[in-house]
Amino acid sequence: MAWQYAAEGQEAFRGDAEALIRNGRIKKMISGFARRLQERRDELEWLYMELYDRRDMLDTLLERMGEAYRQREQSLRRLDAKREQDPNWFRSGKMLGMTMYTDLFAGNLPGLEKKLDYLTEQGITYLHLMPLLKMPHPDNDGGYAVEDLDQVAPTLGTNEDLSRLTAAMRRRGMSLCLDFVINHTADTHPWAMRAKAGEQEYIDRYICFDTPDIPREMEKTIPDVFPETAPGSFIYQEDMKKYVCSSFHPYQWDLNYRNPAVFNDMVCSMLHLANLGVEILRIDAVPYLWKEMGTSCRNLPKVHTIMRMIRLIIETVCPAVILKGEVVMAPKELAPYFGTQEKPECHLLYNASTMATQWSALASADVRQLKRQLDDLHSLPANCCFVNYLRCHDDIGWGLNEEFGRTIGIDPVAHKKYLYEFFEGSFPGSYARGERYNYNPATQDARTCGTTASLCGIEKGLCEGDESQVALGIQRDLMMHAAMMTMAGFPMLSSGDEIGQLNGYDYHDDPDRRNLHRTRFNWDNAARRKEPGTVQQRIWDGLRQLENIRCGEPCFGPEAWVTTWDTANRQVLALVRRTEGETLVGLFNFSGDIQTIHMDALEGNFTDLITGETGPCTHRQLGPYQYCLCRQSR
Repeated sequence: MAWQYAAEGQEAFRGDAEALIRNGRIKKMISGFARRLQERRDELEWLYMELYDRRDMLDTLLERMGEAYRQREQSLRRLDAKREQDPNWFRSGKMLGMTMYTDLFAGNLPGLEKKLDYLTEQGITYLHLMPLLKMPHPDNDGGYAVEDLDQVAPTLGTNEDLSRLTAAMRRRGMSLCLDFVINHTADTHPWAMRAKAGEQEYIDRYICFDTPDIPREMEKTIPDVFPETAPGSFIYQEDMKKYVCSSFHPYQWDLNYRNPAVFNDMVCSMLHLANLGVEILRIDAVPYLWKEMGTSCRNLPKVHTIMRMIRLIIETVCPAVILKGEVVMAPKELAPYFGTQEKPECHLLYNASTMATQWSALASADVRQLKRQLDDLHSLPANCCFVNYLRCHDDIGWGLNEEFGRTIGIDPVAHKKYLYEFFEGSFPGSYARGERYNYNPATQDARTCGTTASLCGIEKGLCEGDESQVALGIQRDLMMHAAMMTMAGFPMLSSGDEIGQLNGYDYHDDPDRRNLHRTRFNWDNAARRKEPGTVQQRIWDGLRQLENIRCGEPCFGPEAWVTTWDTANRQVLALVRRTEGETLVGLFNFSGDIQTIHMDALEGNFTDLITGETGPCTHRQLGPYQYCLCRQSR
């Protein structure tokens, strides 16, 4: 079978880094690369041969790694050396991320470079640009169907534009994150086109079957990703007369990682982006990389073999670069994607599950599930580090801890229904303005779309001309951000949230409802951030206050110990951060009523960094959606 790529022949492995230098295969290789390769070669060889048993392909991979290093410019090599000395640079309390679409924010890459002053004013140190590599039109899934992994989309600029942008960002202390779509390509990718033309070498790069028997059997255990819009995991490709694995959309073909040619070429495309100055590679859909009959084709052991090899290669060629995995799974399934202290995989993961649980806490005014979620994350090993966020380019999927929910009297199906009805505004008394997405009538499951401001009630208040509603919506918005910024990990804003950007309803011309919150950045509204009393100014200044606290307080450093605390009140979340010399307590009222909390174990006086007031934390009242960050120095 094409997907079960057979090993063909072997060659003697031609040696370590020194041998490669001697035989001239890798020229101009300085000691840094040679040292790093020598330190990692044995493990990389063992993993590669265990998975592929192809010494000739391993030899080719090592040659291409050396060539990628040779092409790496001196400024990036200097950054490599600096970050080897400070491998936890991304855990600093000064890290502040933002995610955006280049075209929606500034038109193209040169336009974005001209807008860097705005991002500097916000304090951004980490910028995640949504997919910008060459893609087909119109079917590209927001750029996650990639036609060329080595080329910027012409509508957004050139590779040279990307390299200039990253250089300008480095001068400002910003790091660029780009998506790397590792699981699949567009069906217009050159590999797919050659597969359609009948070239067996390229058919073997995808997961293909001649008859529907095995695909239908596999679909019995593979959950649908998009049950409403793209049910099933295989399509029939007429040109090839084959059934092709397509986990996401029919125009996205899953790659066959049983084939070492796929692994080698995909890794080299990662190194190409690293040499253009990309410092964080966001690895898309990591759990899906390996497929086996009779399984969910998620989270299989060989996924971790692949990710560990990628980590070894990145550490060898470009150690300034880190890997961020997109793993939308329960907390107990997250830790393996970090690997271990001795054999790490991803540097960072998205904290998608806490995003959903935080919105659930807001809608229900009940933080018990959120507290349990955070406790589960805090119990993970110290090498686990998360990117926290309220909103991103995607929807909110209501993947809550159903087992724990039942223990506190929550019916999972009824609660999900409540949540998507609440946030679409159809539930009585709701202040939110979002929309339902990807409804599954069989399970009554659905997801939610909308910007932070619209989900928090600002849009409803503005539409109804009710300033009290607007003010309450702003308070919810800032409280949600404050809680997210206090959690372990570092925060990432969604572009537009810093000025309270609302939903954009012209998306209705497009069937993808997620475009409700993928709106063009409103620069006129951004200018109003400097006008006292505007929505934009109140949100901007509130976020800047939180961001400055994070930058200046030792308790937000990488060595801080973080835990939740019992407040004796299910409406109020407490987070405690501690270092040797300081304790910081964050209190967050998720309800619209005044709440009283009791925390008898926290003795002494604390200074509220939001209001400047000093007093005890043991007994305290919080107003509707109020948040406090209280510091006690020892």
